[in-house]
Amino acid sequence: MGGCASTRLPGKYSNNIGAEVVTKQMITRRTVVGSLAGLAGAAVVSGKEAAAQTSPAPKVGAQQWDVVVIGAGVFGSWTAWKLLKQGKKVLLVDAWGPSNSRASSAGESRLTRTEYGGDEIYTRFAWESLPDWIALSKKAELPVFHPVGALYIYQKEQDTLAASMALNKKLGAPMHRIERAELLKNYPQLGLDGIRFGVLQPTMGAIMARRGVQMVVKEFVAEGGTYKQLAIQPPKPGAALDAITSTSGETVRAKQFIFACGPWLPKLFPEVIGTKIVPTRQEIFFFSPDAGDIRFDPPQLPAWVDADEPGVPYGFPSLETRGFKLAIDAHGPRVDPDTNDRIISAEGLKQVRAYMARRFPGVSKRPLSESRVCQYENSDNGDFIIDKHPKWDNVLLVGGGSGHGFKHGPAVGRYVSELAVGKLAKVEARFALSSHKYQG
Repeated sequence: MGGCASTRLPGKYSNNIGAEVVTKQMITRRTVVGSLAGLAGAAVVSGKEAAAQTSPAPKVGAQQWDVVVIGAGVFGSWTAWKLLKQGKKVLLVDAWGPSNSRASSAGESRLTRTEYGGDEIYTRFAWESLPDWIALSKKAELPVFHPVGALYIYQKEQDTLAASMALNKKLGAPMHRIERAELLKNYPQLGLDGIRFGVLQPTMGAIMARRGVQMVVKEFVAEGGTYKQLAIQPPKPGAALDAITSTSGETVRAKQFIFACGPWLPKLFPEVIGTKIVPTRQEIFFFSPDAGDIRFDPPQLPAWVDADEPGVPYGFPSLETRGFKLAIDAHGPRVDPDTNDRIISAEGLKQVRAYMARRFPGVSKRPLSESRVCQYENSDNGDFIIDKHPKWDNVLLVGGGSGHGFKHGPAVGRYVSELAVGKLAKVEARFALSSHKYQG
């Protein structure tokens, strides 16, 4: 996805897969040289360069893999890496490349937070994932994680907030209530009309989405995994699935298959997924502050969520000088991820400018410096879909990130990998296919 990051506040559901990274040849550890510039840096390893540096990689169809992961987004890439660490021979494939511009895991930034209204599953997943993102950031040439903090502002008291703060305290995740007077003092760039209080998570912040996914794939390859850019045809019905076929006719055999294809899951499995996952069009806006105005840069401004405002606006300070980012979490119109034009609407821009005039007047009339259109891939209730295919025991389906999935990538990767190797006896009920309804 081209820049989305949903807040997925309790009761407000809004999602995330996997660019500008690799050539269409297969990449293994033997074809990775130096800093793996083709995956995480500015340069791309060309086919000629790779051939000169190493012996040719084996053809994908010439061997059987323990696991093939289809979809190099945040769920698929972390799953592949976690499986590799468990000793599996893993192939990761994607139709366009890790964190490509069509993907739900693409774009600039994602909010990481553990404010889930006391929802233990997602609070724990987010908290478990944060150390992995921080460790990945330390390995990267440029930051993957910016600890700018996460600020939620509220117009009224929240029934779920006490449970959330108690759970965060139990986990050791800092979370502080800030009254209106302190908000006025600490964040003078915020228009606080109607706001009663805020909640700050100082150790949270922003994950650089495209860079993060590409860095995961880089590390996966460096440690012995194999990546190939490959578009997969929908699997044919049958008693078993022991191979998949690419659109170019290449056959890939494996003991297990994990499909983490985000908004493309319904196309690959129309009878099983159907409208249990619905992609929606989401618009993202970046505005350029006045020259020399640092009020909208970190640390003066954290990432933020206007929790009680219709549509739940959210955004980020000017990360790496890209500009002040703002988006509306409400679901946009349904789209096809293959044909969706990535151009913002005049109405969307008008809507966010009207909102900024109240909450961020210092940038409300400033130029639009960048814009993105991406997609959420929503389940009916915002819960992930992580379950076995109803007919094929060796196939796992992973998706339904619903706009809030990106931050959970490491925990989802761990969870899916443990399901695949049999360390988990059964699927969490909320993630089961049977727990999700078809959407009209």
